[in-house]
Amino acid sequence: MIRIGRQSPALSTWAVRSNRSRRLWLLATIVLLAGLCATSVAVGTRQVVWSDVLSALGGRVESIEEAAVAVRIPRTLLALLAGAALGLAGAVMQGVTRNPLADPGILGVNMGASLAVVIGVAWFDIASAYAYIGVAIFGAGSAAVFVYVIGSLGRGGPTPLKLALAGAATSVAFSSLVIAVVLPRGDIAGGIRSWQVGGVGGATFDRLWPVLPFLLMGFAVSLFSARKLNSLALGDELAAGLGERVALARGTAAFGAVLLCGATTAVCGPIAFVGLVVPHLCRLLAGVDHRWLLPFSALGGACLLMAADVVGRIVVRPSELDVGIVTALVGAPFFIWIVRRQRVREL
Repeated sequence: MIRIGRQSPALSTWAVRSNRSRRLWLLATIVLLAGLCATSVAVGTRQVVWSDVLSALGGRVESIEEAAVAVRIPRTLLALLAGAALGLAGAVMQGVTRNPLADPGILGVNMGASLAVVIGVAWFDIASAYAYIGVAIFGAGSAAVFVYVIGSLGRGGPTPLKLALAGAATSVAFSSLVIAVVLPRGDIAGGIRSWQVGGVGGATFDRLWPVLPFLLMGFAVSLFSARKLNSLALGDELAAGLGERVALARGTAAFGAVLLCGATTAVCGPIAFVGLVVPHLCRLLAGVDHRWLLPFSALGGACLLMAADVVGRIVVRPSELDVGIVTALVGAPFFIWIVRRQRVREL
């Protein structure tokens, strides 16, 4: 018999092996991300050799090839940050709602940020980067609250299926409103349509610096919420019995996810399915402990978005396919598989 307060040798051995396996997978993910970063810098519509890459990394832009690599460096950094933000936000949202279908795109958060930015541009002529980011975060937060309230109505409260349906309906409605706002404004229609697809092309360091503090704050708040999400996974009553302030824990974690979604949408446009696919794959490697799952999801999201960007540059050469299209092609079948495989109740 195992005494209370002591850990059996079998459990201790299992825990050591589990943590060792997680560390190995974490190292493998970091190595994969490093390889994808190198590939993203080296691969594009124009062929370059590694000497051009090294020269561009050293600050030289004397040749066309070196200039091409110099353009890819901020694009690679943006893909890394945006993918990490969306992957982490998806894992946090799934933990907050205990919903296996939770995703910034499916729950309407990205489209809420998109609608807010479009209204700001069309009606209030916002132009500064900080205005874009602030409006996008406000729109993302408002959409998250709206979907949660709608999904909470009726018997049973905010079940995963009701939240997914409310989010899907909200996304469609917001998408229609975006079109309605843009149609009378032919002067901004082209730019808005291109931005709405979602992509990391055209990234510059001038676009990255304003959004960086918001992303860092979102990363910090979300990662800090790992233990709280572990408590929430036990159920609200048990979490409260363990001394957790459930409403504060859920609100704090959701705030971090909203920051990440809003800031990413402001600079990249709405990119769907990264926050859905990545956490499910990372649970196979890290388990359900959010102290491991959240870092894995951030790294996995960066890998997925960077790989999608590289694929988008290759498949339609000499043109490019925006990363939002590639993630949709990957994520839509995955979403259908999740719906068919699970009974969509709780994690």
